[in-house]
Amino acid sequence: MNRRLVWAVIAVALLTMGAGCSSFLGGVSDEQLDREQDYSDLRESDADVRIDIDDGNLIRGGEYRAVYDLNGTKELSLSRSTIYRDEPLQIHSVRYWYPNGTEVTGSELEVEQGRSATTVTVPDENGTIAFSGEAGRKTFSLPAFVAGSYQVTIPDGHRTSNFMFGDVSPGGYEREIVDGQERLVWDDVEADSTISVRYYLARDIPLFLGLIGGALLLGGVGIAYYYRQVKRLQRQREEHGVDVDIDDDSDGGPPPGLR
Repeated sequence: MNRRLVWAVIAVALLTMGAGCSSFLGGVSDEQLDREQDYSDLRESDADVRIDIDDGNLIRGGEYRAVYDLNGTKELSLSRSTIYRDEPLQIHSVRYWYPNGTEVTGSELEVEQGRSATTVTVPDENGTIAFSGEAGRKTFSLPAFVAGSYQVTIPDGHRTSNFMFGDVSPGGYEREIVDGQERLVWDDVEADSTISVRYYLARDIPLFLGLIGGALLLGGVGIAYYYRQVKRLQRQREEHGVDVDIDDDSDGGPPPGLR
C-alpha cells in the first residue's frame, strides 16, 4: 500500500512538471499578452524605438514600456544574457499596429517562449510592436533588438548626469529635459548593443552632500577637541615642571596621561 502511494506521488509530480515545462516552452499566457497598457504617448515620437521607464514604489516594482517601429523586421527574438546563458525576456501587454494603424492584441500574434528567448512573429514587417516588462530599481538594461534611433525616458524626478550615481551606455547620446523628465536620445544604435542606464533621485544628491558635509564637520570638531586636550595637557605639565616632549612619541601611541 505504501509502495503504491509512493508511485502515485511520483506520477503526479512527473505530470505536473511536464505540464509546467510545456506551459513554459509554449508561450506567454493570453492574459499576460493582452494585459491593459497605454502606449499612445510613445507612439507619437519620431525615434524608431521609444522606451519609458517607471521606477515604481516600495510596493510595486519598476516597469518599462517599449515601442518598436520594425522597419523590415518580421520576427523579434527577445532575450537577456546572464553569466550562465541567454534567458527569455518576460513580457506582457503586447500590442501590434499594422502600417495603416489597425491594432491587434498580443494573443492574436504568434508568441512563443523557449529556453533562451521569447519569439514574436508579426504579420507585417513594417508595422509597430509594443510590449512591457519589469525594470530594476534605479537601473535599466535591455538589448537593442532592432537597429535605429532610440529614445529612453528616465522616471520622473530622476537623473543620470552625476558621474558618481548615474551612467549611460552606449555613448554618443544626447540628454534633454522634457516636462521635468530626463530623456536620452541616440541617433543610431546597432542591433548587437545593449541600452544600459543607471539613474538616481535628484533630490537625494543635496541630502548626500549634506551628510558628507556633516561627517566632515564632526570629524573636524573631533580633531580640534583632541588637539586642544593635548595642548592643555602640555601646559599643565610645563606648569608643574615636568619635562615632557609630546612631539617625540617613539611608540606611536597617545601622549602620556591619555594612555
